[in-house]
Amino acid sequence: MSSTEQQSLTNKLYGYLAEDEDARVCKDIPDAACNDQPQAFLAHLWALTLTKLGDSLVSARLVLPWMLTALGAPSFFISALVPLRESLALLPQLIIAQQLRQTPVRKWFWVAGSLGQAAALVGMLVAVLTTRGELLGWIIIMLLTLFSIARGVCSVAIKDVQGKTISKTKRGRLTGLAASIAGLLSLLTALVIIWVPQVGSDNQASEWLFAALLGAAALLWLCAALIYAVVPEVPGATEGGGNALVEALKSLRLLWQDRQFGQFVITRALLVASAFAIPYLVVMIQVAGADQTGDDLQLTSLGGLMLASGLAGLLAGRFWGRWSDRASHQVMAVAALLATAMMAIAVAVMALAPAWLAQPWVGGGLIFAAAVAHHGARVGRKTYLVDMATQDNRAQFTAVSNTVIGVVLLLGMLLGVVDSLLGIEAVMLTLIGLGLLAAVRAWRLPNVQQD
Repeated sequence: MSSTEQQSLTNKLYGYLAEDEDARVCKDIPDAACNDQPQAFLAHLWALTLTKLGDSLVSARLVLPWMLTALGAPSFFISALVPLRESLALLPQLIIAQQLRQTPVRKWFWVAGSLGQAAALVGMLVAVLTTRGELLGWIIIMLLTLFSIARGVCSVAIKDVQGKTISKTKRGRLTGLAASIAGLLSLLTALVIIWVPQVGSDNQASEWLFAALLGAAALLWLCAALIYAVVPEVPGATEGGGNALVEALKSLRLLWQDRQFGQFVITRALLVASAFAIPYLVVMIQVAGADQTGDDLQLTSLGGLMLASGLAGLLAGRFWGRWSDRASHQVMAVAALLATAMMAIAVAVMALAPAWLAQPWVGGGLIFAAAVAHHGARVGRKTYLVDMATQDNRAQFTAVSNTVIGVVLLLGMLLGVVDSLLGIEAVMLTLIGLGLLAAVRAWRLPNVQQD
């Protein structure tokens, strides 16, 4: 196929996926990047799809805890997974952003971060095949630290590169499409896992299943790095460099100097309620199932949970993405309300008829709807941030926002204290209150898509 034919095919595929008949209609990106937008869109789409699928295969909320439990690691390591995974991907980003700022072409930061994540997963694979118990726990924690830092590099880089290569009004659609495609692939993966015999009851079967998941995820990140390397990025501004730590601390002033940005960060901090909702809903369903049957529900098996999450991503991703391109603040508000409603229903059912939570359709429906809400919150706030920022401050906005949220996520460990002292109902009521505040504040944010 000639280069002209390849370009024509790329433009047609871009026009279909982005719903853009004229690939040269550009908004808020450099003129030099306009003609290359179809190639940039598709490269971003495939790279994001692969990494989102990889996230579902090695989820710190689901797969890694299940793996450590099955292979005999103490509960201490399991309780540390989510805070480390989320906060360490966010907290170093202020410093990373300053290094990024000094480099005209930034896609190589994303490529390096993706390769780093693949290497960490290969290390986990080797650990699963060779160690058990406490030693396995320590190795997984150390490699998860490296994985999360590498992910933080990718998080800062992709928003900056996307802002230079993908037109405004197309970014939310891009994120939503990637979530939908990855959701479909996760769905198929979950169906395979469900049919694996005696997962968790046979150590050898579990060992090879987890090794396969880790190996497949590492391969996905490697392929994503190769794809992202071909993104046609034009050089960006490098002003504002300096000592990384000093400049990082100065960047925090944006929280009160830029009122709109500060309001967004507060809203995003409240939106973490949708992220914490899912694991606590799972706990409530597991408790109800054990009370009714003396054992865990099939719904709470590894494959069942991945099935619900994948289905939510498949059905909700593109819907949230298209809406975000029109009014991402509304997406955040509605997603927060949906998550809050699911938590309120779960608390009411647990208080009035706990046996209902043991029913697969009730528990499954709650988890599915909560996952849909979480997808909406993620797509909405990512699109809002990218569209609110400019080429000059996008990397700084991303890093400051992510650093603040990293601290908030670490504080989320206090929910475990609330749970132990007052019970899971108190945790859910706290999250419900945060979710309602998030909905109100999100709705009041300006519509950056119409600026």
